[in-house]
Amino acid sequence: MATPKVLVLGGNFGGLTAAIAVKHALDEDVDVTVLSPSKDFLFNPSLIWVPFGERTVEDITFPVAPTFESADVEFILAAAMSIDPATKSVTDSTGKIHNYDYLVVATGYDRNTTVIPGLTPANDTYDITTLPGAEETAVGWKKLLDDPGPIVIGATQGAGCFGAAYEFLFNVDYQARKNKIRDKVQITYVTAEPELGHFGMGGLPGGEKLLTKFLAHQKINHITSASMDEVVPGELRLSDGTKVPFKFSMIVPPFIGRKVNATIEGATDPGDFLKVRPTYQLDDHDDIYAVGLAAQVTAPWTTPIKTGVPKTGLPTETMAHTAAKNIVSQIKGLPPTEEKSFGDMPAVCVMDAGNKAVAILGDSMLGPKKGVMLPVPHAAKVGFEKYFMWKSKGGHVQLP
Repeated sequence: MATPKVLVLGGNFGGLTAAIAVKHALDEDVDVTVLSPSKDFLFNPSLIWVPFGERTVEDITFPVAPTFESADVEFILAAAMSIDPATKSVTDSTGKIHNYDYLVVATGYDRNTTVIPGLTPANDTYDITTLPGAEETAVGWKKLLDDPGPIVIGATQGAGCFGAAYEFLFNVDYQARKNKIRDKVQITYVTAEPELGHFGMGGLPGGEKLLTKFLAHQKINHITSASMDEVVPGELRLSDGTKVPFKFSMIVPPFIGRKVNATIEGATDPGDFLKVRPTYQLDDHDDIYAVGLAAQVTAPWTTPIKTGVPKTGLPTETMAHTAAKNIVSQIKGLPPTEEKSFGDMPAVCVMDAGNKAVAILGDSMLGPKKGVMLPVPHAAKVGFEKYFMWKSKGGHVQLP
């Protein structure tokens, strides 16, 4: 009997975890291949530090080929262009066709920068959710240091990566003080969240009160339930007519799924995220899984202004391990019974604030009933970065 083939699309958090977990579990009884357009793993949470020169590209990336090679996983540097469930095949950007018995889609995200007009560095408006974006933001930050003025940090309607927006906000405040320009810049946080600390996950008990006090103490203005209309040079315009001036802005846009996801007919939502069951199998395909940003997650609430749901970090790893366990079961001839719905995952995060940090702990990623925000040293965030980079580079996906 032919050795089962598992094909994984994407080599970052979800893809690396799923591929190596399956190989660890089955060893020579499975062939695992990773197809990715990037030769490097990127530790996205540290992008917030790149604009200030606190991290270089080399600090937060590593080449994935040696990691996969040491785990006996084949790595192919190419982008997936189309998926054909009928023939169980994927066509890549070179035209090559890859067959599979089981497929894991861990393709990550694109940014919807057309959600409002004007989200461009040409308008002194930046985005730190990609490495090129963080590097462009560094150029804008240097311009601000040379000619200080008002700062806007925010997240548009539909955005879900609020944690990065908060972290960058607090780091901007810290860096402005460090560079002795804080008295020359007014900082305003503009967000689609219905209240501070909502985070796209329904908020933590006491979170709004804590963040309101902190922003007031740091003399940071804020606007919640904000619907953005457009960005023009030097000004953010909101739907209610409010105009917020700036010389430097960083605005997180919504994330959308990769276009390749939509090549599976009927499998995606309007944002090109793949619709999945709690097993992370696609609704209509038992042999295709989607994890991390590629998977659709729907919040059990609506907000006055649309917000997304954060899916990076621990949730992505949890989805990847769930998918891997189910694939292993299927290859062994067993039913895929491992389930971990998004709402059952705990919320665990360390949010950096420049020279300090906050640990966020909640009992659920969707509407936590219990949770705390605890002050921790800045070193906690740094330590997590170092540990996770070591763990991922070494392929130690079994570790927490």
